[in-house]
Amino acid sequence: MLIEQIRLDNGCALGLSFEMQKYPLLVIRAEKGFLMCGYLNINAAETLGDTAAKVKGVQSFEDMLKAQVVEVTRFARELGIEPGMTGKEALEKMF
Repeated sequence: MLIEQIRLDNGCALGLSFEMQKYPLLVIRAEKGFLMCGYLNINAAETLGDTAAKVKGVQSFEDMLKAQVVEVTRFARELGIEPGMTGKEALEKMF
């Protein structure tokens, strides 16, 4: 497992990368929520009351920051996070 600090304009997030067989499982955790890769389930995050946004087709933290958000929980929407914004834009709203 790789743990990395990711410096953003509004704060410092924590990136977690776990190598799977073909692609990594990636999460970037900010103060109020997290950005997840396609391995994880947005419906589970919603049910658990998490603020989360999902990106797909990523293999690194940098990819996650550049990728477009494809799904969000209602808690993320309350922070102004919407599908179509970049992962970086979504994370900036989670501080």
